[in-house]
Amino acid sequence: MSKTLILKRILLIIPVLALAGCEDFLSKEPDSTRATINTPKQVSQLLTTAYPQGAYVVFSEAMSDNVGDKGSGQDDKTNRFSFQFEEVEATVDEQDSPDQYWAECYRAISVANQALEIINKSSDPIQYNAQKGEALLARAYAHFMLVNYFSKFFDPQQPNSDPGIPYVTEPETIVIKKYERKTVAYVYEMIEKDLLEGLPLISDGSYTIPKYHFNRAAANAFASRFYLVKKDYTKVLQYCNDAFPGGSIGDNLRPWNTTYSSLSPAELYNTYSRATQNANLLLIETSSTYGRYVAVYRYGLNFRKWQEISDSENIIAGGASWVYPLYTQGDNNYLIPKLNEYFVRESVNADIGQPYVMLPVLTAEEVLFNKIEANAYLNNTTAALADLNVFVSKRVSNYKGTSQSVTASSMRTYFGTSNLRNNIISTVLAFKRVEFVQEGMRWFDIQRYAIPVEHETFTGSVISVPANDPRRILQIPQSATLSGIEQNSR
Repeated sequence: MSKTLILKRILLIIPVLALAGCEDFLSKEPDSTRATINTPKQVSQLLTTAYPQGAYVVFSEAMSDNVGDKGSGQDDKTNRFSFQFEEVEATVDEQDSPDQYWAECYRAISVANQALEIINKSSDPIQYNAQKGEALLARAYAHFMLVNYFSKFFDPQQPNSDPGIPYVTEPETIVIKKYERKTVAYVYEMIEKDLLEGLPLISDGSYTIPKYHFNRAAANAFASRFYLVKKDYTKVLQYCNDAFPGGSIGDNLRPWNTTYSSLSPAELYNTYSRATQNANLLLIETSSTYGRYVAVYRYGLNFRKWQEISDSENIIAGGASWVYPLYTQGDNNYLIPKLNEYFVRESVNADIGQPYVMLPVLTAEEVLFNKIEANAYLNNTTAALADLNVFVSKRVSNYKGTSQSVTASSMRTYFGTSNLRNNIISTVLAFKRVEFVQEGMRWFDIQRYAIPVEHETFTGSVISVPANDPRRILQIPQSATLSGIEQNSR
């Protein structure tokens, strides 16, 4: 079965996948008729496809407060409808659309379930422990991403009884199987169950290139993200520390103000998403044109928005400037060279093919930010301040040491309040915003903190989306209703 056909059949039968010949930079789903999977190595190779090869960045970034209406530019409907908080009228074949992301997450889940079934039927399941751990983590991750985009965002202070998304735990054996959404609370319970069962089984030695799999650092990073949403800050801190035992996180941040500062845009593009970069904990190949259009989307980063986002440098005492290299592609089209396109031709002599972007979905920077936020809520303000300044030391141009630092006084001056804990949290959110600009990460903080969003159009009208607005929840794809899944009310 071709990948195209799989994408067209959401929540439908997906057969046993055979093995990839090697772990390529862009793995391909193999012909399902050519091999029987019956060794741990073969299951590991199967699991190279247990990750959603669709991208969330276009719609996630366009819904956030990182973008403005330039009045003209690349007219991409996912970019446009997401900015306008309207349903994206797309199909599962359309790159970067919510529908494709939904389909890709469930395809990845199906692969994980296939691997788990093979393991469970093995005569010696224990020898597959590492593969079982990866399959459980991959299944948990895909469901986590789905429920946070397609359901009301989880709030640990609420019953979370709103409709979730189907939590699929077994391979499909019929053409159209009926599913129910149950509740957001149920989905989170199942994610946690898979996460806690799978994480202790992860073994980095099982992989040729660990960064393309749920290695131990990535698994702990995901756990810290999960418990940050649940506001279980003791566990957030635990998993952040487990991701970088010995407090080595600072040495693994991207070297923006040293090594990166001397790189050309082309060199940055060829560096940012590489497995050789310590900051990248989990990389997923995604079928995407984002690398091609990131600067020229009509609804994207313009100069006014960059001024707003980068103003967080003024939180730092002693005067500082962020080192991030801002480039333009024409008037008011701004970008930081990060996510590059890899075009894969259909054959050696073909002129057609598919664009891909290798997406860092879990990074050392996120772990550091999660740790800072957890320490702030646990009233470990000294530790939180120390880590804020670890980040500053890697991000300030011509960094001058402790004379350029975040202090209680500098935050009080910037935010106009003396509440130290709240100022630390506001600082980490501001630093995350500038660090992950054009990566789609800001939307998670907007949802976690119920931050209202206002999008001003080029003509001056304003699209206001308050915290509980149903438009903040993506619409379930129309094709999924074949499996009995009700759509969201928007």
